[in-house]
Amino acid sequence: MSIKINIASSLQHATNGVKMAEVTGNTVGECLIHLTEQFPLIKEQLFNEQGKLDPFIDIYVNSESAYPEELAKQVKDGDELSILFLVGGG
Repeated sequence: MSIKINIASSLQHATNGVKMAEVTGNTVGECLIHLTEQFPLIKEQLFNEQGKLDPFIDIYVNSESAYPEELAKQVKDGDELSILFLVGGG
């Protein structure tokens, strides 16, 4: 099973400039774990100390938000994930 992950430009410093990675997994969480195995520096950017997805990160599967399932959302061969940062302000 092959899943592509589009990596936000603000995270590419942790992937040696790689913009798209190919991973395997049955869920978004499994795919992100595989990504962190390829690029260990990205782990601290994606996950908090409890191993949960950082609240300012949103994952899209084929251009649709994975929220509220997020890490448990099922993926299939050929899906494309995108890692996006939520912007807040006041």
